[in-house]
Amino acid sequence: MVSEYEIKKQICEIGKRIYDRGMVAANDGNISVKLSDNVFLCTPTGVSKGFMTPEYICKVDAEGRVIQANPGFKPSSEIKMHMRVYKERPDVKAVVHAHPMYATAFAIAGIPLTQPIMPEAVIALGCVPIAEYGTPSTDEIPNAVAKYLQNFDAVLLANHGALSYGDSLIKCLSQNGIGRVLRPAAVPFQTARRAQGAFQRPGYQAV
Repeated sequence: MVSEYEIKKQICEIGKRIYDRGMVAANDGNISVKLSDNVFLCTPTGVSKGFMTPEYICKVDAEGRVIQANPGFKPSSEIKMHMRVYKERPDVKAVVHAHPMYATAFAIAGIPLTQPIMPEAVIALGCVPIAEYGTPSTDEIPNAVAKYLQNFDAVLLANHGALSYGDSLIKCLSQNGIGRVLRPAAVPFQTARRAQGAFQRPGYQAV
């Protein structure tokens, strides 16, 4: 059985990965793991996810109330969103929220990832809908996300970013989570940029 300290180290490692990949900047993003039905670990608010150590990680109950946190740290301001995922999906063991560049661009543009651009993404993840905009740290985001939780394993957050959840942190990051959200979003975005560039070559004149 993996110790609580090892899980805290895993959270820090995932935080570093999403930071190094440019999926979060500054103090963006949040990560949580379910230890039991009423005990969860989560990243703290106001810190860079790329430079955390296990001492940063907070422990909360199913209502997001602090069970244990070291001085100077308090749970993510988005803990309500994480707790709603765990409440609606008992099979979920981990949640990752990040701001992958291309996926966030689609979320801002109001375009869900519903086209079968990449077969790997379709097989592993399926469609990724967009939850309606909600003010961060309020009940608006959990309420907006709730309607999609039963049928999808990732959701874009309007004007905000991406949310993925699964039975492990690694799945949240790559196999059928944030990484998968990033890839299908990147393809049409990059294609559009290449097409735009083709119409901006020297000598081209708009008519």
